[in-house]
Amino acid sequence: MSQRPGRLTAWLAAAPQPAFTLFAMLAAFSTYFCMYAFRKPFAAAEFKDLDSALFGEIPLKSLLVISQTIGYAISKFVGIKVCSEAQPHRRSQALIGLILFAELALVAFGALPIEAKFLALFANGLALGMVWGLVVWYLEGRRTSELLLAGLSCSFIIASGMTKDVGSALMSPPDWASGLLGSGVSEMWMPAATGAVFLPLYLFSVWCLHQLPKPTEADEAARSVREVMDGTHRLAFVKHFFWGLLLLTITYFFLTAYRDFRDNFQRQLFEALDYPYESNKLIVSRSEMIVAFIVTGTLALLNMIKDNRRGLIGAYAIMSGGLVLMGLATYLHRTDSLSGFWWMTMVGTGAYLAYVPYGSVLFDRLIASTRVVGTAVFAIYVADALGYTGSIGVLLFKEFGQKDISYLQFFEQFTIYLSVFGTVFLVGSCIYFLTRHQHATSIRPRELE
Repeated sequence: MSQRPGRLTAWLAAAPQPAFTLFAMLAAFSTYFCMYAFRKPFAAAEFKDLDSALFGEIPLKSLLVISQTIGYAISKFVGIKVCSEAQPHRRSQALIGLILFAELALVAFGALPIEAKFLALFANGLALGMVWGLVVWYLEGRRTSELLLAGLSCSFIIASGMTKDVGSALMSPPDWASGLLGSGVSEMWMPAATGAVFLPLYLFSVWCLHQLPKPTEADEAARSVREVMDGTHRLAFVKHFFWGLLLLTITYFFLTAYRDFRDNFQRQLFEALDYPYESNKLIVSRSEMIVAFIVTGTLALLNMIKDNRRGLIGAYAIMSGGLVLMGLATYLHRTDSLSGFWWMTMVGTGAYLAYVPYGSVLFDRLIASTRVVGTAVFAIYVADALGYTGSIGVLLFKEFGQKDISYLQFFEQFTIYLSVFGTVFLVGSCIYFLTRHQHATSIRPRELE
């Protein structure tokens, strides 16, 4: 893809703001939505009565989830450097190369024997962990970043359920009487087949994303300059904001684990709540559509706040409110005032209200409020790397330390602890960063020392 601006880029640069925003939002949404077709469909399979010959004590599905998450977490650590330093002309190439590698890993998953399949999903996770940061690069630092990033965030909330539904449909035999156009694909080959279905749209979406023009001078004046950050600049940023970042990352450590646990074991959780999968095959998608609508609409409202300090307060208020909602919904469910479906929907809404801003509007506003020249992608990937480490730790803790309790009991307990302690940590972090708000012109990271 050429560095020279094409006709579409020139048109977008001169287009009315609503037209540019809509195009950018759709391109980013579609890109990341399609990425989930390479990451999550395997979770729709049960892999019943199958154990790895190497790790017989761990159910095969749990082993696959852990393996992919380990690869994904390592990718986040690598992304701290790679995504922070990614030059504009290399980003689309990287997005395409990563997804092709992920699809090859899924093909290997279908072909390898049972005891080696976890290696294929490890490789798959290793490829996919940097896609988010490369997409965010195209959207951050603009006056409409809240709208753009809210649209991007909506993608993975919806995509997780819908791509799993596509995977389930591919495994089902054709039933012309009911209109089910299944293909009878096996559980082992279903992930690769799902990825192949979405690959053409992914490639087109990346091309569209690459046509976006750079932020304008007005964008930079409103949200500060965004530039790649080398190792020296990244270290200065962390040292200067250490305590605020520490509180944020501790919360995100457990929040990511919680979100991943709910995402990977939704089928088991709904079945434990008396929603049998065979008669409720679209229940995950229905729940996630509601969650996506609420979360996207709420985050989009932040675009109405032009003052960066107030915008940062707004982001923290949404996140803290999400954690409180999780605790309230769990209390109502335990007192039989809330059905299982609406409990899962409400804790999902709360979790995503707290989780999504980390990868989107929170750090964009934080950079704008402190006026530090850099990229929100760096801060996002520091949090992500530690967050997915937490996801691995919680999965291992459940399988080895809490093996005797059900997924549902573990999830309920996790919800309560995260709601209480997460809220306290977020409030502390908010107070910290508000004391570092800057009205002055942009500050280079080396000037922080």
